[in-house]
Amino acid sequence: MGGIGCLTWHGNLVDTRSYTNDGQDLYLRVDAVVLAQYAKKNGLLRSKGIRAIIGVSIAVLLLIAVFIVYWLIMRKKKEKRQSMYNYSATMTSPYNEESPSRRELDGTTRNSDLPLFELSTIVAATDNFSIANKLGEGGFGPVYKGLLHNGMEIAVKRLSKSSGQGIEQFKNEVALIAKLQHRNLVRILGCCIKGEEKMLIYEYLPNKSLDSFIFDETKRSLLNWGKRCEIICGIARGILYLHQDSRLRIIHRDLKASNVLLDTTLNPKISDFGMAKIFGGDQIEANTNCVVGTYGYMSPEYAMRGLFSIKSDVFSFGVLLLEIITGKKNNTYYHDDPSSNLIGHVWDLWKEEKAMELIDSSLGETYPTNEVSRYIQIGLLCVQEHAVDRPTMSTVVFMLGNDTPLPSPKQPAYIFTNAYSSKDRSISEGAHSVNDLTITRIDGR
Repeated sequence: MGGIGCLTWHGNLVDTRSYTNDGQDLYLRVDAVVLAQYAKKNGLLRSKGIRAIIGVSIAVLLLIAVFIVYWLIMRKKKEKRQSMYNYSATMTSPYNEESPSRRELDGTTRNSDLPLFELSTIVAATDNFSIANKLGEGGFGPVYKGLLHNGMEIAVKRLSKSSGQGIEQFKNEVALIAKLQHRNLVRILGCCIKGEEKMLIYEYLPNKSLDSFIFDETKRSLLNWGKRCEIICGIARGILYLHQDSRLRIIHRDLKASNVLLDTTLNPKISDFGMAKIFGGDQIEANTNCVVGTYGYMSPEYAMRGLFSIKSDVFSFGVLLLEIITGKKNNTYYHDDPSSNLIGHVWDLWKEEKAMELIDSSLGETYPTNEVSRYIQIGLLCVQEHAVDRPTMSTVVFMLGNDTPLPSPKQPAYIFTNAYSSKDRSISEGAHSVNDLTITRIDGR
């Protein structure tokens, strides 16, 4: 047909003709239905391919995002650990592998998973244990405030060379408190052992100890009745945790106002577990030939016979409760009172139905009389002479939080029949206390 070639082809259009140069136009006449089906088929394939590509891309992006988030979280945790220990290798031993301290403490620190601080870190944090950073001193030794490189404030309890406590008490506190977690127990951050240096590192509590409030004429006015109730109940919950709710059954043995620390909101935290003892599941009481504790807080059976149990802590709690309400120390003597000490004074006024005369004058008249009277009665129940008469801490917590009727308390311990002159008491103040009348050795603090 003229200059136009005509090609007839039957079957699939494959390799109809091949040209190396230029080429030739090939026009096809195709049924419209066939053409539509062809176009639809190609479009579906193309859209499926696009969707597959998009799906794979999204999945890859999600995986990358998850990895980045995980990496950021792990890096943050790592930085936090490093900053806490002043970016030093604190998880390795800061002391000689063959030193006596290493051999004595190895099992304790390893089993407790308690972080070890470098001595250089603690020295820098406390400005070489400067007097300006000293917070106080107890039976264990001095306590210093410290500031880590990351800005975290810490409290460093340093074992004194002249301390009556030694490596056993240090190991005891490390092993115990590392396993305890409760909002009313002080939190330990780690320890430091280097040669003769043995230190415990705790969270720093800016309001220091309870005794600095309730026995201070000015600061105790900051504790209204509501706040005192919160402190009393918080201490009770902390002791209940030790006696019943923790993994171990622990007797504190040295509960007192100076061993209760206060955080920024005046939430109480029990501290100092150097004298604490672990009881077995069925153990009720134990005996010791070395009575340790603080005069005025020790139960009579412990002071006189070396017997201690959960009821020993209940007695100490009762004394502490009465001190918080009255603002007076238990070893305060009353010249016109034959019972002499705070417990006896409270007992006498309770019997005379004059308990409201006991209230700390800094409270003014802003307290509910019924609640105060109930708390005093609970305190007297806790300091009864015989351990069997005292309630358990679970009962105490229940009584503090409810209005159920209370039993009448029996005569408390440490009631004396003769009054002593001021001169007599100043000469041998402790001689009239049952705390000193013991067949065992007393290490009072």
